Amino acid sequence: MKEKIISKASELFLRLGFKSVTMDDIAGEMCISKKTIYKYFCNKEVLIEESTSTVHRQVHEVIDTIVAKNYNAIHENFEIREMFRDMFKNNTDTSPLYQLKKHYPEIYQNVMTHEIDQCNHYFRDNILKGISEGLYRPDLNIDLYVKFYYTLIFHINETTISEREAQKIELEALEYHTRAMATEKGIVELEKQLQKVKV
Repeated sequence: MKEKIISKASELFLRLGFKSVTMDDIAGEMCISKKTIYKYFCNKEVLIEESTSTVHRQVHEVIDTIVAKNYNAIHENFEIREMFRDMFKNNTDTSPLYQLKKHYPEIYQNVMTHEIDQCNHYFRDNILKGISEGLYRPDLNIDLYVKFYYTLIFHINETTISEREAQKIELEALEYHTRAMATEKGIVELEKQLQKVKV
């Protein structure tokens, strides 16, 4: 039951927002009593913590699945962007990350600490892969480019209220990041991916 509650809560938080979803809403959606939820979670904050951990895990499982498909480095980044777009479609148009930071700053800080570690690891692997494929320049300062990119992406998500707007700016950031690293061969692949994007 605990897992079912976390799963339903995660779905509602992402779709309707962390602030607006109440324990009553979750109980109503699941056709259970609020008392049942409180049996497992002493308050909404604890449920949000558990839910964000679950979403974090799911996101990284999906990223691992995409990486395992062995696309080239640039194609891989566009596939991951598409996955985020599908996962974070919501009805409020308010970015879940923005809401989390505004209303639950401690939980947000916790999430970001883990997220930055994971993203650093992933961005680094992607750059090394791109260099080996001849899509990115071999003379890149990898640590610096990893830092540039996650600073850009997290800044967008922290400061952009609208999820739709955040996704548009993220696409621009991805293009900017890729162009900064790309060889001529990489630019050709980038243009190909941009043609396919459904904004």
